[in-house]
Amino acid sequence: MKKTNQSHIQANMFDFALSELIKTQRDSFEPKWSVDSWVKLLIWLSLNCGLSGERKSLEDFVAALGDPLTIRMRKLFFERIVENLSLYIIADPADPKILVMPMGDAAALTYENCKEAFMIVGLITRVNQDFKVWETHDQLISVPWNYSESGC
Repeated sequence: MKKTNQSHIQANMFDFALSELIKTQRDSFEPKWSVDSWVKLLIWLSLNCGLSGERKSLEDFVAALGDPLTIRMRKLFFERIVENLSLYIIADPADPKILVMPMGDAAALTYENCKEAFMIVGLITRVNQDFKVWETHDQLISVPWNYSESGC
């Protein structure tokens, strides 16, 4: 087997394993949909990599991961796919708005479907539920956080 092919397989395996780990563990850290939950995941990962839970150790851990991997992990942590509604949600509390996009069928992108998706993924109390402040763009609805609940 060529070295480049072997490296490619290893990289794909690492990406798959990390993605699945994040997806299966992200709901374990409270409060969900918050910066605190993200930091708790990072602490948990660093502890499982043999580092201490102290601030300096966590900073070293994140530095060792590097920006591209950390950004990818954070994206996975704060995104959800609601298959039965054909919606994709990105809800990073560091962003001013939650983004909802259709997965294929643009007809799925309605306020009612978005609200139902927020209920399914546990975001309903963290979004501003006043439809008047929701913005409809081409193939996208942006929804402001309910700042009293956002965990920002």
